[in-house]
Amino acid sequence: MTTSPSDLPTTPGLTVAAVARRLGVAPATLRTWDRRYGLGPSDHSAGAHRRYSASDVARLDLMRRLVNAGAPPVDAARAAMAADLSGVTDVLAPLHTRVFDTEAATDGSADVEDADPRVVPLPTATASVRGLGRAAASLDPLACTAIVRDSLDRRGVVWTWDNLVVPVLHAIGAQWEDTGRGVEVEHLLSEAVIAALAGVSARLRHPVNPRPVLLACSADELHSLPLFALAAALAERQVAARVLGARVPPEALVSAIRRTGPSAVLLWSYLPDEKAQAALFTLPVLRPAPLVLVAGPGWGPDLPDGVGRVHDLVEAVTSLSRAAAF
Repeated sequence: MTTSPSDLPTTPGLTVAAVARRLGVAPATLRTWDRRYGLGPSDHSAGAHRRYSASDVARLDLMRRLVNAGAPPVDAARAAMAADLSGVTDVLAPLHTRVFDTEAATDGSADVEDADPRVVPLPTATASVRGLGRAAASLDPLACTAIVRDSLDRRGVVWTWDNLVVPVLHAIGAQWEDTGRGVEVEHLLSEAVIAALAGVSARLRHPVNPRPVLLACSADELHSLPLFALAAALAERQVAARVLGARVPPEALVSAIRRTGPSAVLLWSYLPDEKAQAALFTLPVLRPAPLVLVAGPGWGPDLPDGVGRVHDLVEAVTSLSRAAAF
């Protein structure tokens, strides 16, 4: 029997590997969702691999977004199955024509979710941490920002930083050390977290400190994310801070201190920086003298007189808030 062109499907289905790439999840995750919740491919052909239709992909995308936002998987699956996706085939049809995949790729080697570079391994973490990890691995900045903002609104900056953001960042860092992959995940998550933290800082209208708090990285330090967390935590306490950002040269720091007359200065360094360590001894003398603190493991034991050290976010917020009140 021959098949006429009108009998052929207008939108060829997608394999497991193709859908996994589009959604940013492991193929093993899709197989689990199929087995547990019935969210599998609906295209069935005798003697051929099962294929995902456009509506299947839409349901899976909804499932992923709900799980990333913190919904329990069983509830997310129930909502995805009940969603009205009429007309979605025409909307997603161009997607199918752009994706080319071989049958061999369907049986990819990523049968263990933790082995997939697109998945942040967080097997013992809380649901909220796993949700943020999935959103980051999916390269979904909107979901990352929404999850962090929701936690900031409900629990505040310090709790969100210590219990939500840091565990995911540590997992991404460990994955990078093991595989050399995941830099893009870290960068996207960092930008999303900064956006959420900046929203907290932007709500500050009437700071209690007429003299600002300056927050800066050492001359060679690229990672400024902890400073944005500190600025947001201070804003919750009505303390205004100015984040100078990454790689602040010693001469620029000196200029900023002289121009603003801050109540406190905190310098962050994760990696050892001999130039920044030496620059601590050349900070300008002001009257009244600002509180000067260093944070991070990059600072050596030899600090100038009058320069203190803080070891975590709570200690930094407490010390800087006290200094800003005077």
